[in-house]
Amino acid sequence: MASERENMLAGDPYRPLDPELTAARRIAHDLCHDLNDTREGDTDRRRELVRRLFGRGGDTVQVQPPFQCDYGTNIELGEHVFFNFNCVVLDVCRVRIGAHTLIGPGVQILTPLHPLDAERRRVEEYGRPITIGEDVWVGGGAIILPGVTIGPRSVVGAGSVVTRDIPPDVLAVGNPCRVLRTVGDSDRRDRPDR
Repeated sequence: MASERENMLAGDPYRPLDPELTAARRIAHDLCHDLNDTREGDTDRRRELVRRLFGRGGDTVQVQPPFQCDYGTNIELGEHVFFNFNCVVLDVCRVRIGAHTLIGPGVQILTPLHPLDAERRRVEEYGRPITIGEDVWVGGGAIILPGVTIGPRSVVGAGSVVTRDIPPDVLAVGNPCRVLRTVGDSDRRDRPDR
């Protein structure tokens, strides 16, 4: 029989108040609290905390506190990922973020789902993993919903609500988020138009 943690990571219904999961969340929340209490110059302390918090990628990630997550260990980062201020990652399922991806301020990355039936919702939930490719830019205040994949080198506009997959190399915006256009050679100039 699978543990509640195994069920959670598989995207199957699980009991979030399971003692093992409750203890794991407490550890992550304490690490986030400690991270959020650091000062800008506390680089060594921040590095130590993010190494302990994230499942992978703590060696090169940059996090501007405050930051909050559920477990942390279910977050796998490529090299040089950047989280701006006030990001929330609810990682009941795996969250994979590729190298050199920029996460704007106030972004929410949400893997949990809840049953529509109220009685079931009192005792169980489930989730879907989220994958964000390399060199993605997620604009401030965007919300990425469970089960979404965002392709490499794409840009998600500020305030967008991403409800379905976004292909590589596109600019996608809105609520719900839709592809506006391809990111092409004209976007690769040294300086943007003013």
